[in-house]
Amino acid sequence: MSISLRSLILLPIWISMAHIQQGGPDEKEKTTALKDLLSRIDLDELMKKDEPPLDFPDTLEGFEYAFNEKGQLRHIKTGEPFVFNYREDLHRWNQKRYEALGEIITKYVYELLEKDCNLKKISIPVDATESEPKSFIFMSEDALTNPQKLMVLIHGSGVVRAGQWARRLIINEDLDSGTQIPFIKRAMDEGYGVIVLNPNENYIEVEKPKIHVQSSSDSSDEPAEKRERKDKVSKETKKRRDFYEKYRNPQREKEMMQLYIRENGSPEEHAVYVWDHFIAQSAAENVFFVAHSYGGLAFVELMIQREADVKSKVTAVALTDSVHNVWHQEAGKTIREWMRESLCTLQDSVKY
Repeated sequence: MSISLRSLILLPIWISMAHIQQGGPDEKEKTTALKDLLSRIDLDELMKKDEPPLDFPDTLEGFEYAFNEKGQLRHIKTGEPFVFNYREDLHRWNQKRYEALGEIITKYVYELLEKDCNLKKISIPVDATESEPKSFIFMSEDALTNPQKLMVLIHGSGVVRAGQWARRLIINEDLDSGTQIPFIKRAMDEGYGVIVLNPNENYIEVEKPKIHVQSSSDSSDEPAEKRERKDKVSKETKKRRDFYEKYRNPQREKEMMQLYIRENGSPEEHAVYVWDHFIAQSAAENVFFVAHSYGGLAFVELMIQREADVKSKVTAVALTDSVHNVWHQEAGKTIREWMRESLCTLQDSVKY
């Protein structure tokens, strides 16, 4: 029988608690103190010093996985589904591995949108300079010129990106369950133009620049002895801090900063921006929305900000597990009335 490192860490505390619980009131106080100590232990932090490097493949082949003919993710050697707990007692490492695979899945779906669905990747903002942060959406060739029908797809919140409904379903079920591809293909087969929004691509991450703070002693009138003493204390403090950081997180990840994309800094902003610059400019007489989860909230916000335009152009909206709330979002009476007539919701809890 194997004993995990986590168990070995906690074993002395458990033994002490067992002994103390056999005593009187004073011992019970010690038990309470030990329980408090146990609650303060961050096991994930303790495990960091023993985890393997956070260095993962950047391709599906590197992970030794591939999608089969049914669109299921399977190990190329064993044929087994994806295993999250690849290494026992290393939850943080397993999570990082899962996230790395998820990034590859996102790029894979982008490729499918372009190659299998024949969609075009359109950069936004449309007037972005070469140096500013950018996002993108996907559109069919006839998205803006189709005179009859246009389908607009909006996914929910979280890690999902354009073309996805749920990363978990893509990895654990199949591409048809977790992506928008079946919706896109059917819409195009039935003569719709298609626009796929990307509401979670709100910023780019860049490494935070290191700030070098100039010592105040350079321009100080303090006596040399006092300056030297302060510098020594400062160096000792930094040394202790660096030592603690090395123990706490030996695989210290780069400090990143977020640069938000102009006029697309949130899902709500993104929906309004795509409406103004693409959907409102399209030739389609009938626009249809399919919005999932937080995408429903983004649509309601679009409705609030562009009520007259939306009413004149949108024929129907399908909301799947939408998290919108017309009262919290302060949708007016005319909007609520229009939504009663034009919305199809797939969750029982939505009320107007």
